[in-house]
Amino acid sequence: MSTKQMPPWLQEQLMKLQQSQQNLQSIMTQKQHLEMEKAETEKALEELKKIADGDAVFKHTGTILIKSTKQELIDELEEKQEMAKTRVIVLEKQEIRVKESLKEQESKITATTKSGSTNSPPAENNPRK
Repeated sequence: MSTKQMPPWLQEQLMKLQQSQQNLQSIMTQKQHLEMEKAETEKALEELKKIADGDAVFKHTGTILIKSTKQELIDELEEKQEMAKTRVIVLEKQEIRVKESLKEQESKITATTKSGSTNSPPAENNPRK
């Protein structure tokens, strides 16, 4: 069945499905980026905790290095780590919701196209009902 032969309501459902798939891909990419950021932060914390309290430490800010203290950097990195954990939890919840929505959308489209009733939308999606 080509899109020219598809009824408008089915085209709309397929477009919504595609948007949901793109949304899921975006969420998964963000989550992957955060996981990498968390790993880098953890490695930095491990290295920072190995040095003596009085040793000179620097943080990278933009294109320059700024002298700091070991404890300030530990505090900053731990805060960054906690924020990343929270953001990952939020993304995981979004991922679950989008996956559930995708399953529902796919089921509706499959059920409708298998029943052969592509000429009119399912009753629950019919705005004239």
